[in-house]
Amino acid sequence: MTAESNALCETIIGLYKTECIRAGSPFRTGPFDTVADLEQATAAWVHWYNNHRLMHRLGRIPPAEHEANHYARISNGRPAAHTKRSAH
Repeated sequence: MTAESNALCETIIGLYKTECIRAGSPFRTGPFDTVADLEQATAAWVHWYNNHRLMHRLGRIPPAEHEANHYARISNGRPAAHTKRSAH
């Protein structure tokens, strides 16, 4: 693992702890009594992170939209249509 990849991992883990795990997080429906509770919150956070969270370095669009645009560009030279974002 390089220093750069370790820094990225630490950044993502920090965001995960702050946005998903902490008390009061919108991804929590109560205490984590079981591993399944934690898995459900984690899955909701990952979905939100990839599909709704606006990323500054990607031009203020979600990662999934950026990926769709990338593959559209390399396959036919045109960007994918913008997706409707929900507020979460």
